Amino acid sequence: MAGFVQIIEYRTSKPDEIAALMEQFSKNRAAEGDGPAPVRGITCADRDEPGRYFAIVEFGSYEEAMANSQRADTTEFSAKMMELCDGPGAFYNLDLVQTMEYS
Repeated sequence: MAGFVQIIEYRTSKPDEIAALMEQFSKNRAAEGDGPAPVRGITCADRDEPGRYFAIVEFGSYEEAMANSQRADTTEFSAKMMELCDGPGAFYNLDLVQTMEYS
């Protein structure tokens, strides 16, 4: 199975501002329609640790993820996001092994 997932763990007291930033980034990327882009993304809040969040972003491949990371708009988005965080984020790079859909 091909695919790649990046998880970004971060803490923030400004989740609404980060959500708005992510939404605008997604809209801008969709409008441009060029270059590598994520397949899907979700954001999760940790119930056990308020203020701790995880952004889970799926790509078609590791190569697409790395090409996406090299884009100027991604670099700018990441810098703005980290300004809204309470400390540095942690990044996890994972090869997609299996997916399961439940109905």
